[in-house]
Amino acid sequence: MTDATPGPWPTDAAASGAGAPARTVTLIDLLRVPVHRIRLVTGVALVGLLAALTYVLAVPSAVTANAVVAVRPVVTDAFSPSGGNADRAVNMNVESGIATGTDVVQRLVDKTGQDQRAVRDALEVEVPTGGQILRFLYTADSPDAAVEGVNLAAQAYLDVRRGMYEQQRGEMLRKYDESIAKVAAQQAALQRRIANAGDNAADAAVAELSGINNQLTQLSAARTEIAAVDVNPGWVTRQAARSLVSSGGGSMLYLLAGLLGGALLGVVLAYIWESVDRRIRSVDDGRDATGLPLLGTVRSKGFRGSRLAVDADIRYVAMAIAERVREPARVALLTTREDQTALTAGLAVALAATGRDVYAADDSGRVDRLRGIVLTDRGRLPAVANPARPVVPKPREGGKPPIDDITEQITVRRPSPHPTTTAARPSTDPDATMTLPRVAGGAPASGKSAVQDSGDEVSVGAGSVRFGTWRLRASKGLVLFNAPPAEADERGVAAARQGTAVVVVEQDRTRQGDLRRLTERLRAAGVTPLGFVLTRTGRG
Repeated sequence: MTDATPGPWPTDAAASGAGAPARTVTLIDLLRVPVHRIRLVTGVALVGLLAALTYVLAVPSAVTANAVVAVRPVVTDAFSPSGGNADRAVNMNVESGIATGTDVVQRLVDKTGQDQRAVRDALEVEVPTGGQILRFLYTADSPDAAVEGVNLAAQAYLDVRRGMYEQQRGEMLRKYDESIAKVAAQQAALQRRIANAGDNAADAAVAELSGINNQLTQLSAARTEIAAVDVNPGWVTRQAARSLVSSGGGSMLYLLAGLLGGALLGVVLAYIWESVDRRIRSVDDGRDATGLPLLGTVRSKGFRGSRLAVDADIRYVAMAIAERVREPARVALLTTREDQTALTAGLAVALAATGRDVYAADDSGRVDRLRGIVLTDRGRLPAVANPARPVVPKPREGGKPPIDDITEQITVRRPSPHPTTTAARPSTDPDATMTLPRVAGGAPASGKSAVQDSGDEVSVGAGSVRFGTWRLRASKGLVLFNAPPAEADERGVAAARQGTAVVVVEQDRTRQGDLRRLTERLRAAGVTPLGFVLTRTGRG
C-alpha cells in the first residue's frame, strides 16, 4: 500500500507561530467567548434577577412623605424693611444641621419608639438653593408611618428652634435686668448723697444723677424691645398627607440592576472559564493548535446551514482528501473526545460517488449507525451521481429527442435451445431478441443500482461502500477508519501509522489542550496527517 503524504511536519517555530505577525484581536473575538458560553451567562443573569426579586418581595417597599417649612429670621421689628441688616440673614446650612440634629432626632425617637439609627437613616432635609425653606423627607415602610414621621420632624424642628430663641431672649433679658438693677442702685445712692450734700456737692451729684437716669431709660427701652421680639422660627407651609405620599418606585430598578449585574458577572465568569477550559473557536485556533492545513469546514445541519450545504461541505472535504492520497490508501479519522461517525459516513458516500470502492471500518460498535447514515446520505446525492435517481430526458419541441438523449438500443438474445448451433444458425423466433433502453449516463432503466445492496456493501453512485472492522479491512481501494476518541483509545493513532490520518475538530467543543496532545502523539508515532477538518455541530 502506498500513501501520498503532504510533506514533513512543520518545525516547532512554525507550529508555534514564531516569526509570524500576531493576529489582531477584534471585537468579534471578544464577543465570541460570552456568546459561546451563553448558557453560563444566562444562568448567572437569572440568578441575579432571582436575587433581586427575592429582595423586592422580602423587603417592604419604601414609602416617602415630605413636608415644607419656611424659615424666618428673628428680628425686633417684623414690619421694617429687611435692607442689609445682619439680624435678618439666615444661614440655611446651620438650619439644616439643626433640623437633623440630636434634639430633633431624639424627639422623633420618643414619639415613634424606633431606633435612633433607623430614624437618622429615614430622615433627610433638603435646602433649595436661594430660598429660605427646608424640605423634610421621611422614609418608612407604610404611608401612615411616613406621614407621621415627617410631620413630627417638621414640628420638632420648629419647637427646638423656638426653644433656642426663647432661651437666647431670656438670657438677654436677664442681663438687662441685672444692668437695670445695678443702675437703679446707683441712682438711689446718688439721691441719698444729694439729700445730705452741700450746695456745691449737690450740683455735681445732680449732674451725675441725670446721666444715670438717661442710662436707666436706655436700658429699660432696650429691655422692652428685646421682650417684644417674636421668637417664632417659621411655619409649616405644607404638611404631609397620605394622598401626597410617593412610593420608592425602586422595584423595577432593583430587578434591572439584578439582571444586569448577573449578566456582567456571567460574562466575567465566562472569560474565567474560557481561560481555564480553552476550546477551538475558529479555523485560526485549529491551525495554532495543530500546525496542520485546513481540509475544509463542515457547517451544522440546523440554524444557519441547510442539509444540502452540509452535503456540499463534505464533498469538498472529500475532494481535498482524494487530492492528497493514492489508492490503495488507509485514512483514519481521529478526534479527541468527540464522535465523528456522521462525518465518516458522509465522506464515504462522497468518495464512493466518484467511482471509488470505499471500506468504512469501525471497531467501536458503530457499524450499523455508519450503514444507516450512508443509506440516508446516498438518497441526497445529485441525480448525476445517484443511480437510484436516473436523469429523465425532457422532450423538446418537434417530438424528437436530442441526439445526446437517445437511448441506446442494447440487443439481448434469449438462450437458444441449441447452444451448439446458435452461432451458425440464427433463431427464427420473432421474440428471440428484445431491446432494453439504457439511459445515457450509464444508469439502468429500472432505476435500481447495477449492484444490489447487501448487508456489508452498499452501492453508491459509480462506486460502493463496504462495512466491517479494521482487522478485516480491504487491501484495495480506500479504507476509512472511524477511529474511537483518542483520549480514551489508542487504536486510531495505531491505525494512522499504517496509512495517514485526518484530524476532526469540532468547533466550540474540542479542547485546545486535547488537540495539542493528539497532534503531539501523532508526531511521536511518526504519522503525518493530511490536515484537519473543522465541524460546526456543537456548542461549548
